[in-house]
Amino acid sequence: MPTKLHNLPLAGYIMNSYPSKLLDNAIAELVKLPGIGRRTALRLALWILKQDPIRAEALGRAIISLRTEINYCKECHNVADGEICNICADHKRDHSIICVVEDIRDVIAIENTNQFTGVFHILDGVISPMDGIGPQDINIDSLIQKAESGNIKELIMALPSTTEGDTTAFYIYRKVQSSIPVISAISRGIAIGDDLEYADEVTLGKSIRNRVPFDKSL
Repeated sequence: MPTKLHNLPLAGYIMNSYPSKLLDNAIAELVKLPGIGRRTALRLALWILKQDPIRAEALGRAIISLRTEINYCKECHNVADGEICNICADHKRDHSIICVVEDIRDVIAIENTNQFTGVFHILDGVISPMDGIGPQDINIDSLIQKAESGNIKELIMALPSTTEGDTTAFYIYRKVQSSIPVISAISRGIAIGDDLEYADEVTLGKSIRNRVPFDKSL
């Protein structure tokens, strides 16, 4: 009598090909996601396979809509449903204070602290000559334009405490120091090399409240 799939150890089915080409194709796409290996991809594919078709279709539509319908805020480069994100559209925020971050995950981390009432500017990367990423490859030009408008009273550097993060912060400082009265940085309560998204909310909140003048000697 054939043994049913769900009675076999999952490890026994970690292979390069599968009984169904459709399953094989699904796993091949899932393993392209960051942090997903073949074992996890198989587990996810089998989970989707067991769901009600309506639920599976909803998941598929959500992924397609995410890629085809989402916009990037023309002010800060955050994700948005329209031209402007909810943060930039909020008139209660202090638009004269800008917090510069590497990516969208940092915005989410800082927002979760409920300690920052300004707005953000997402660089979508940091300067990294080793990886071939220069100032022209990230959202620095639009930040310089904001600085030159004369409407910014403080710029907060909230970039990673890495060589690349410090290099990017110093480059920005050199470009905007004559246009912005106050340039500060979050305090170094976050361990060197840690990403903001992994910092606990209390530590991150304190580092924002206790921000210090930007150290141009970094």
